[in-house]
Amino acid sequence: MEYTRREEFVSARTRHPSKIYIRLGADSSGILTGIDMKVVLNTGAYGTHGPTVLFNVGSKSLPIYNKAKNVRFVGDAVYTNLPIAGAYRGYGATQAYFALETAIDELSEKMGIDPVEFRKRNHIKEGETSPIFEKLGEGREGIPQIIESCALDKCIEIGKKEIEWDRWRNKKVKKGSYIRGVGMAILMQGSGIPLIDMASCEIRMNDDGSFQLFTGATDIGTGSDTVLAQIAAEELKTDYRNFFVYSSDTDFTPFDTGAYASSTTYISGGAVLKAAKDLKTKIINYAAKLLKEDPDNLYIMDSTVISKKSGKSITYKEIGLKSYYEEKQEHLIGVGSHVSPKSPPPFAAHFVLVDVDTETGKIIPVKYVAVIDAGVVIHPKLARGQAMGAIVNGLGYALTEELKFTRTGSSTNPTFFDYKIFTSLDLPEIVVKFVPTYEPTGPFGAKSVAEVNINGALPSISNAVYDAVGIRLKEAPFTPERVFKLLKERV
Repeated sequence: MEYTRREEFVSARTRHPSKIYIRLGADSSGILTGIDMKVVLNTGAYGTHGPTVLFNVGSKSLPIYNKAKNVRFVGDAVYTNLPIAGAYRGYGATQAYFALETAIDELSEKMGIDPVEFRKRNHIKEGETSPIFEKLGEGREGIPQIIESCALDKCIEIGKKEIEWDRWRNKKVKKGSYIRGVGMAILMQGSGIPLIDMASCEIRMNDDGSFQLFTGATDIGTGSDTVLAQIAAEELKTDYRNFFVYSSDTDFTPFDTGAYASSTTYISGGAVLKAAKDLKTKIINYAAKLLKEDPDNLYIMDSTVISKKSGKSITYKEIGLKSYYEEKQEHLIGVGSHVSPKSPPPFAAHFVLVDVDTETGKIIPVKYVAVIDAGVVIHPKLARGQAMGAIVNGLGYALTEELKFTRTGSSTNPTFFDYKIFTSLDLPEIVVKFVPTYEPTGPFGAKSVAEVNINGALPSISNAVYDAVGIRLKEAPFTPERVFKLLKERV
């Protein structure tokens, strides 16, 4: 099937339009005491992802403020005559953080506490949990979870310094018709769906000592083929370029639930690590026969099996050749499947500097800073690309992208002439930094990074606009028309 551009706009899946009502309470020391969130989710003509996205609105946002002892979450997914909503990056969390993080800014202002400080007092920390983890999963109850890696405090401090928060906050610096403001938001997401997502992997040693890695994970531009090869190479103590990766071909690759839910590095990577461990054991046992050594005396370094006792060694190339054609022949193959009982959240602190044109209502993002805790970052350049892509996606969502319809549900702007997406010409300076932590349940300490960074643009820009010109933006996108209307009403 091939869609026309119009069909792509009206027949493909969209993000769920949402109305979110939120109330917050805090004590005199600035500690949250209650969060009350109500959601109305527009699922379009069919249910599809309605229940799971609805649950995610709560499950991916409410735990970040675990100091609140009283939490209520109520939601309805409703049918309408608009296009069918489905799975889209952020998957409910994006809508949630717009409401939650702008409300946090409002409350901190009323209490006379700096928004940065207020968040630091209230966010979840390492060793802590939230009852929301257990009460809300994806369309069903979740599972209990304790946070084992979290550097959100450090992310906040680095971001605050990079954006020069104290220089710009509450200063309302003017240049012509423009006024500058700064805003922020903190975020979390997840790493796969616990006890649902499953991945499997098979790794075969070739006769020249190279490897074939078979995985059901799909590289949709994320670079997962490279990352999975890196994980296998790290365990097998060889170069990742020695791996030929075959991914997502149902004729011959093993099963994987899919490239979604920020799961590939964490879940598929876990399967690859298990397969590599399995193959490593088989390589050592085979080498032990050839070297006439106890397997417990052998270790692997630089594609070579070495005896700690005698110093004797044999290379992968020699092992491959002998195992295929010469001695004690067998095909050395490692397999692994992985399901996780946890979904460790990546965390992020986003800061944005904006200029607001008081004559036209146009918002110009000047600088965007994202500081991220994604555990051990396996491939920094690819992870940075994931973060940058999510941020640009979020900027378009916040400032320009809007599907418009008649009262009968007919689309009025199903072309890129009328539907504006961000291009390189629209981008501000974007700074992405990673704060390393070690997630004990992830492959070599890794967590996800793909989705969390789309969630920050809406609330951080809204908060920055309030800092600049004193208006609260609660409807996206923040078009010049909407901003200008609020500016006139304020006057």
